[in-house]
Amino acid sequence: MAGSIVESFPVEKGAYVTAGDASAAIKRTLKQLGVGADVMRRVAVASYEVELNLIIHSEGGVLKMEMDGKTVTLISKDRGPGIPDISLAMQEGWSTASEEARALGFGAGMGLPNMRRNADEFSIESSVGVGTEIVMRFAVAK
Repeated sequence: MAGSIVESFPVEKGAYVTAGDASAAIKRTLKQLGVGADVMRRVAVASYEVELNLIIHSEGGVLKMEMDGKTVTLISKDRGPGIPDISLAMQEGWSTASEEARALGFGAGMGLPNMRRNADEFSIESSVGVGTEIVMRFAVAK
């Protein structure tokens, strides 16, 4: 593959109706590029989780996918409250989701742990009152 592929998806706060659209588009692109089923599944899980976090917890942001032939990278940048205690937020079952999100079946506190579990590399940086950036990398098997 020559060059790299970059796709960017704006994600709005509270956009439950379109939840999953960005991650589905990413999965379609990876399938068209011939990415293996295991990598595609792991990217799909992680991209869906991060997309939902943008919808549930932020004031909106962008989910970007980059692929250079060897690596798929997901980058999520949001505007929002930030995460005061990342180690707490990484614990399975811990959530600050609203009652609205929970009533819709979201906010179980598995998003960040699922992202970390599925990515080959995972990093998160957050500033309270500013926002959060999550970067995940997935090696593409050849």
